[in-house]
Amino acid sequence: MKALHINGNDLALHAVREVAVDRRPVLLDPDAREAVNRARAVVDALVANNKVSYAITTGVGKLSDARIAGDQIRELQTNLVRSHSVGVGEPLSISETRAMMLLRANSLSKGYSGVRYVVIDALCEMLNRGVTPMVPSQGSVGASGDLAPLAHLALSLIGEGECVDEKGQRIASAEALRRAQIKPLVLEAKEAVSLINGTQGMLAVGVLAWLSAETLVDSADVIGALTLDALRGTDVAFDERIHKVRPHNGQLTTATNLRKMLEGSQLRDSHRDCDRVQDAYSLRCMPQVHGAVRDTLTHCREVMEIEVNSAVDNPLVFVKNPKQADGEGDVLSGGNFHGEPLAFVLDFLGIALSALAGISERRIERLVNPALNEGLPPFLAPGAGLNSGFMMPQVTAAALASENKVLAHPASVDSITTSGNKEDYVSMGMTASLKLKRIVENTRNVMAIEAMAAAQALDFLAPLKTSKRGQAAHAAIRAVCPTMDRDRVMYQDFVRIAEVIASGKVAEVLR
Repeated sequence: MKALHINGNDLALHAVREVAVDRRPVLLDPDAREAVNRARAVVDALVANNKVSYAITTGVGKLSDARIAGDQIRELQTNLVRSHSVGVGEPLSISETRAMMLLRANSLSKGYSGVRYVVIDALCEMLNRGVTPMVPSQGSVGASGDLAPLAHLALSLIGEGECVDEKGQRIASAEALRRAQIKPLVLEAKEAVSLINGTQGMLAVGVLAWLSAETLVDSADVIGALTLDALRGTDVAFDERIHKVRPHNGQLTTATNLRKMLEGSQLRDSHRDCDRVQDAYSLRCMPQVHGAVRDTLTHCREVMEIEVNSAVDNPLVFVKNPKQADGEGDVLSGGNFHGEPLAFVLDFLGIALSALAGISERRIERLVNPALNEGLPPFLAPGAGLNSGFMMPQVTAAALASENKVLAHPASVDSITTSGNKEDYVSMGMTASLKLKRIVENTRNVMAIEAMAAAQALDFLAPLKTSKRGQAAHAAIRAVCPTMDRDRVMYQDFVRIAEVIASGKVAEVLR
């Protein structure tokens, strides 16, 4: 792929996935390089004049009263990286860590962090040559940013700590850099705090979760439509007139998708004159529920797009002469590292996706319960009794939906004092992102179970067919999961269908 040129101002969310997952190359934009140089000149002048400035000529956090000068400034950089590399728990995935590296490099590229351009170039080279730091997922309270995760990233940059190879095996960072022919960095004044002080841990996990959720909500419309058709539900509730008088954008979009999905269905036509007036909420209210998830995604995207292109370390460097690297400028201490804006939306998205899984599980119940499934075989089992069919998959879906309810408790309502009461109110944004990641996985698995059950139900209703779009979705499911003509082990079916959903092959039938 053509290289992505970063400048700190226009990085799109889909480009994060292109670099993190698809391995798109990354380079520092030439104009951004000049902005970086101008900010660096301010830091160099400050050090040369031995002026007091937080985290440049002082310690950090509660130790900000301690003066640092001369050769100690370089020693401080190494000490900060080492002392902050205190993460525990399972490492972030390779894609999450690569996203974090890109996002940190992009933020530094804005030219407000005071680092040398070689720091950004080194991050880009690590991305381009497949050097991935080992970053433990736990240890961040979300202010001053994601200190521990980012410190582990910086640790590899200086040739210490560990990296993860393509097979997931750990390797010494020094060896990983040697193999990639990258020279370890020797950090200069302010560069350590600029690397470790920011929101890119929670943001990296959150952006990738958001991208997955975007596919999930489209897939939910498709799979929900299959279920409704199999249960011989009505499309009257999706009439455009209903939704125009309550015109939430997400609601309008889902209603349109459902009308598309049911257009031309033989199953729908087969019962137009039946006596039933309306369906249960899990069918009738898909526009309102799925639509609300869509609107939540939109809000989350707006916040994330701002954060992706923001300067979020502390202190920040503001040059007086934007066209000159004369060292004139101000270094201001603030709190842009605080993760609260992200923590809120990460929690919000987790709540929304829990509802998406919850309504999907209720539709599964309607498909399998003989009291609710409109004459389909009990538990969608051929020869029910001898075969149990989908009795237990509904239990799995119920377990996942209920787990989501626990995970959806907001992390951002909590805080705990750190750094000797200097950092006395924190965001817990990294916790919110890790919970969201689990909720995304659970929701995808619930939807995979619904997709398999809906396909089974449609098979029972042959020769009547669902719509052309529904048939395309059914074919995508059947490509990885055959009809159940007797009980079989199903957990691998769920995995394969979940992968089809994640790939977008189910959602793409809407297009």
